[in-house]
Amino acid sequence: MRLLTRRPAGVCDDRGVRHVYECPVRWADLDLLGHVNNVVYVDYLQEARVDMLRVHAPDRRVDDLAEGVVVVRHEVTYLAPLTFRFRPVRIECWVTEIRAASFTIAYEVVDGAADDGDRTTYLRASTVLTPYVFGTERPRRLTEEERAGLERFHEPGERSPRAARPDVPHLPDGHYPVHVRFSDVDVYGHVNNVKYFEYFQEARIALMSRLLGAGAGAVDAGPAPGALGLRTVVAQIDVDYHVPILFRRETYDLWTHVERVGNTSMTQVAEICDGDTVLSRARVTVVFWDPETGRPTPPPADLRDRLVAASGG
Repeated sequence: MRLLTRRPAGVCDDRGVRHVYECPVRWADLDLLGHVNNVVYVDYLQEARVDMLRVHAPDRRVDDLAEGVVVVRHEVTYLAPLTFRFRPVRIECWVTEIRAASFTIAYEVVDGAADDGDRTTYLRASTVLTPYVFGTERPRRLTEEERAGLERFHEPGERSPRAARPDVPHLPDGHYPVHVRFSDVDVYGHVNNVKYFEYFQEARIALMSRLLGAGAGAVDAGPAPGALGLRTVVAQIDVDYHVPILFRRETYDLWTHVERVGNTSMTQVAEICDGDTVLSRARVTVVFWDPETGRPTPPPADLRDRLVAASGG
């Protein structure tokens, strides 16, 4: 369990009320570039969301929303690298949409207040959640009390356009067996939503290692040996959750595919399956990165050719 720091009950400005959570940064959160790993940010968002729903629950029934929900979708946009420091990072969160049986929370991970000229935004994200009855494994509608609690933080926002559902070919190079660890599972017996990002990351690295050859794997800020070595950083991840993943001895099948290759980036799609049942889908955009200049860079021509061939383009 993450150690929670003290935080204001909320911040009010011309946009309305936003909950503010001061999230500690741990040394173990960092990748090989010294940046907070893309997976860890989703853990930060979960901490901020649970804190908001617990702190501002008008009564015990509304407090159920802190943990009695399941994530339907995450959209995460990475804007700037966050490095280790001893002070916490600020997470602002608010509600952008309230529907009959779901609601959407938006987040910004920042340093500095809204009126601060030196404000730095590291990440923007949104999460669609639905109240859930774990005893019957079914979603439910929001109560009037819950809607009232969420309305306090309602700041209407434009709904982002949904990309077409990923088409993920099940090719041998793209297969990764998912072993669920006991520590991946929450108190309800479901794999926690944050862990899906970890599974997709592991499969992404494995695919790139196979495509680029042994010793040339260098995705998600990994090492960069050899002529084909490069570094990448994640720019965007969208994950849809369809069916809960449960703890079991048998593995699940995760399939990853290169969907598109651009000048300095590529998009991959992935899905986790149990036989013919799709449990979760994801689309991730990564940028080829030059750590010396801190800028995107085109991949070497021979590497790009391999990626284009893998995409079927």
